[in-house]
Amino acid sequence: MLAYRQPIDLLFTFYISIAALVLFLISVLAYRLYALRRANYSLDRDKLILVWGLRVEQISISDIEWVRPLTTLAKPLPLPVFRLPGSVLGVRRHPDLGPVEFLASDERSLLLVATPRRIFAISPEAPVNFLQDIQRAIEIGSLSPAISQSLYPSFVVAQAWESLLARFLWLAGLFLNIGLLAWVSLTTPSLGPISLGFLPSGAPRMPVTGLALILLPIVSAFFYMVGWVVGLIIYRRESQRSMAHIVWTGGVVSSLLFLVAVMLIVTTPISLP
Repeated sequence: MLAYRQPIDLLFTFYISIAALVLFLISVLAYRLYALRRANYSLDRDKLILVWGLRVEQISISDIEWVRPLTTLAKPLPLPVFRLPGSVLGVRRHPDLGPVEFLASDERSLLLVATPRRIFAISPEAPVNFLQDIQRAIEIGSLSPAISQSLYPSFVVAQAWESLLARFLWLAGLFLNIGLLAWVSLTTPSLGPISLGFLPSGAPRMPVTGLALILLPIVSAFFYMVGWVVGLIIYRRESQRSMAHIVWTGGVVSSLLFLVAVMLIVTTPISLP
């Protein structure tokens, strides 16, 4: 709203930057809520699987070197700086253990699981029982050792980028939104009054200044980013990748419709009464 009321100048850029920062923080919060909703630790005789959002770690039981509570460390382990209730995520370095990756929801019940590659900090609901179950699985041994695997959110992006169709849709939507923002930024200073919408009777709404047109590329970019993230979440499942392509196609079509809307508004200015 502040940017809407402000002429295009340095202060206007500041307001838009603040809005973009807030949108980024909301996106981080939304992902952490999704990650907490999907969080799960599963253990069987062959493997331990840690799932936290788009982050998946499969650890072979034979690769687990030791498991112990965080409170047993001689030197304290610093917790991630940016942590929220139910979301203790990140990587911190311990002076003796090296890097430790947190995939936990409760900092009061942390267990450390050591592997040859990395140490993980997790927070099972019943730490004592979970610790006993892991030790029992290690003692019994594995019948068919599982392969240790690591899946990061960035891996999904790289995997989707290999698809020619996905790459085309991403770039098409990106260039459409960049072009729309550049066009509107160059047009609004000399644009007269415009109307953004219609009344139920079909008559145009009360005209506003041309600066209001900047809202369209912002909304278009927001829809595009939401569709891009949702498509990535769907793309993780191989059986639903066609649905992800449909979502990304919808983002391109939406951006194109915003471009057409701006073109129609710019070519049909409305005079103030």
